[in-house]
Amino acid sequence: TYITLGTDGFGFSDTRPAARRVYNTDGESVAVAVLEGLARDGHIDMSVAAEAAKKYKIDDVMAAPEQTSDPGVA
Repeated sequence: TYITLGTDGFGFSDTRPAARRVYNTDGESVAVAVLEGLARDGHIDMSVAAEAAKKYKIDDVMAAPEQTSDPGVA
């Protein structure tokens, strides 16, 4: 299964955690993407991925984790 995890960084200016959530490159989004891939390949039920997406509020940029590093550091 091919899953894109990259971002081009154009057109979004906010905290790094929020940007990662928007582009689905934060840890929670990556975990959900992996679960969705496993479900598409028939290894787990899609409900597992759906529950993780709900738990981590994947569609809510404001639910992105707090920034824990220096804002000037990637």
